[in-house]
Amino acid sequence: MISEELKILLRRISPFLLILVLVPLLSYVIWLVFPKKNLNIIVVDKTVLGPGLVEHSSLFWVLEHLKFTKENDDFYDRKTDYLGYYPAGEKSEPEIKDLSKLTNQMVKEKVEKSDLIFIADTYGVMASADELAKSGSLRPRVIYGGLDAKDLELLREAKSQEKTIIAEFNSMASPTTKANRTEFENLMGLKWTGWIGRYFDELDTLINNEIPIWLRNQYKEQHEGNWMTSGPGLVFIHEDGIIEGLKFEEDYLNKIPLIRSQKRNPLAENLPDIVPYPDWFDVVLIERDYQVISYYDINPTSEGLEKLRGLGLPRFFPAAVAKPNGKGHLYYFAGDFSDLRTNLGSSRFSGLPFLWKGLHLVTDYTDRESFFWNYYYPLTSKILEKAYSEKE
Repeated sequence: MISEELKILLRRISPFLLILVLVPLLSYVIWLVFPKKNLNIIVVDKTVLGPGLVEHSSLFWVLEHLKFTKENDDFYDRKTDYLGYYPAGEKSEPEIKDLSKLTNQMVKEKVEKSDLIFIADTYGVMASADELAKSGSLRPRVIYGGLDAKDLELLREAKSQEKTIIAEFNSMASPTTKANRTEFENLMGLKWTGWIGRYFDELDTLINNEIPIWLRNQYKEQHEGNWMTSGPGLVFIHEDGIIEGLKFEEDYLNKIPLIRSQKRNPLAENLPDIVPYPDWFDVVLIERDYQVISYYDINPTSEGLEKLRGLGLPRFFPAAVAKPNGKGHLYYFAGDFSDLRTNLGSSRFSGLPFLWKGLHLVTDYTDRESFFWNYYYPLTSKILEKAYSEKE
């Protein structure tokens, strides 16, 4: 027999239990009834370090949520549907699955069947700390990575066939050779300045262990044995090995680099005006026919502006840009936008982006999911929907 008190309690909580069950169920049913949309995508990702360290995970979450599928009507699988490095599993050795064994004709045919090319990351895979210690080196050593001749053939064909191309941070930097980078720049209409940068909320290496040892040692070699003072700051690293730092309040006034979006650009209409961005970015110059979706602003002081000029860097630099490519478009994200090292959960519920966007403060730069829901998802979903409409 159920006691009277328990009956009263059940009556009181039953509306909440119904909400907890019915709302997710309704959300799933709505997602389920929406039709699938075929969008054939070639993803290149050479920086896959393990099951939870996949640079293209964010993209694949968006693809499944929007119900974009492969040619066979299956959803994309982040573990198998990409070209690049496949790390060792419990019962397998590391494997490389890329374009290297394909002829130019085979690459051409592969592009003909595709609608969009996504270059997620070509930084690659580095030797482990143990391997470096054995060799007596503290500098990173590449095992696999960089844009190669076949990747460029893929991009040439994609551009020639007026496909949509999305490329992201480190598509053209080290370990890509300068010759391959130059061809990439010519294909995309970009010019890398040679500089990459990153924000650190604490430059004291006793407190912050995210600062690489080689970076600190190289900086000290160039600055009379001194490291930067404690507190927040920006570190700029040039491909030639030069390292410079900008201190918050001394050299710039926006504590965290801000991404400002151009609302007059239709791709930015669902983006916040300002999003803090504390991760890696590269400084690129763009051809005039590019449209700026978003740009970086660090708000330099007069001293900081002089430092930027001394490095050959502009006051503002692009974060996300786009330009037409016949029937398709070319896009470049000048930041490590797709690198979301957290589990977003199931994508098979309608309305999730709206819900999570409201629960993650756009101003909280320490919350990596906040950047995904407030910036990456609305931007990438717009681009994918546009590519699908261009295909139709």
